[in-house]
Amino acid sequence: MGIKRYTADADNTITNAFKSNLTTRATGSNMGLSDSLEVFRIYGQESSGSSELSRVLVQFPVTSISADRTAGTLPASGSVSFYLRMFNAKHPFTLPRNYNMIVAAVSRSWDEGTGLDMEDYSDQGTSNWVNAVSSSAGITAWTAAGGDYHAEPRFTASFDNGTEDIELDVSELVEQWIAGTKQNYGFGVFLENETAASSSYTKKFFARGSEFFYKRPVIEARWDSARKDNRGNFFYSSSLAPAADNLNTLYLYNYVRGRLVNIPSVGTGEILVSLYSGSANNSVPAGSKLLLSKGGGVVADLHTNATGGYVSTGIYSCSLAITASSPALTTLFDVWHAGGTELFTGSAIEPEVVVANSYTPYSKYVMNITNLRDRYYRNETAQFRLYTRNKDWFPTIYVKASSIPDNTIIESGSFKIVRLVDNSDVVAFGTGSDNHTQLSYDSSGSYFELDMSLLEAGYGYGIKFAFYDDVAQSWNEYPDVFKFRVEE
Repeated sequence: MGIKRYTADADNTITNAFKSNLTTRATGSNMGLSDSLEVFRIYGQESSGSSELSRVLVQFPVTSISADRTAGTLPASGSVSFYLRMFNAKHPFTLPRNYNMIVAAVSRSWDEGTGLDMEDYSDQGTSNWVNAVSSSAGITAWTAAGGDYHAEPRFTASFDNGTEDIELDVSELVEQWIAGTKQNYGFGVFLENETAASSSYTKKFFARGSEFFYKRPVIEARWDSARKDNRGNFFYSSSLAPAADNLNTLYLYNYVRGRLVNIPSVGTGEILVSLYSGSANNSVPAGSKLLLSKGGGVVADLHTNATGGYVSTGIYSCSLAITASSPALTTLFDVWHAGGTELFTGSAIEPEVVVANSYTPYSKYVMNITNLRDRYYRNETAQFRLYTRNKDWFPTIYVKASSIPDNTIIESGSFKIVRLVDNSDVVAFGTGSDNHTQLSYDSSGSYFELDMSLLEAGYGYGIKFAFYDDVAQSWNEYPDVFKFRVEE
């Protein structure tokens, strides 16, 4: 799956608000261990022109993000989006409406601190409105009271009702942190117009110390990790289809002793693919290489080799197109080779011919997760395999008696995870530009992988699916829920 979360490793609220005596400002107060974070502006409380502000500092483990990219867990820059997510904390006080907040990069190192008191501001020390660091080792003051921030990049979060969460694409800044062009000192979150002659009291977010697992501030990495292997839905080129839809993508999965490893002679480089017709009994490739059409990994019509490449450890892919002969071949075989050495022969491909319809296809499905377990553990990544067929499928008696029905491959599917106790979305449908919950498929049908560390142990969860209906131009949610439990 194309989603990974990194929980904040430091956060704090800093303020110059007046204490209850309306005489002393709480500029030395620290709230680094509070279970909530607070942003506000109070105007005219102490005197007609007085202003009191509260800001949030929050930092994330960018070293872990960098390590995951180095390990190949995260895609390269440009192929992944990073979102700052902070969650609204309900409270009994006045909630402002119709305002914006700025999310800016902090430009100086700061210490979280151990303060808890957000009412009387009795806890002092470490990061606060005046100082970035205040400890027995010494004091480092902010250049400007209230924190030091880079002018660019900055991000704006809008709040109409006031109860909204923050969900901002902060990829530009995270990539700068990863590259080292900016030091990671986290984000500062504050009201856009702090000098306004009005009050915005008070907006609260859950902090990293919150008891609510899914409400802690996170950076969420999202990317399209779906692998769409057309071995099971391979089509001959057709004048009815646009050029992109005439391409078929094939994958090679190089498992050695049960694990994926790179092919030594290829590594992360290029690999060639050729297509052959089947033998008399369609059990092995036979004859000469077939002529391919231009497109994908084929540079010109009538070439016999398509150039493929590295996807991730042990996985290679190639896109190609071929026009049907007359009569059309019923079976094709893909042979992968490099440096004159044949490396792999794929399973038989049964190509289809594109045919126009005189009716609207029916797109209702019956499905099941064939390998669903009743429980999983947080230290595993599980793969879920789907069996899908068209609803109201009526096979002949012969087909019903002699074989298992075909597994229908659905090219546009997405999943989400809900917590059963409150039906809250733990992982929402990722059907937007990131496509981070899109289903993969191969010749065996659709599937997806789920990193169980995303889920809190001790709860039951449900998997829901949605499929894109090209006729209606919309996503349709499948009604059934597939349930499991997560343990530590």
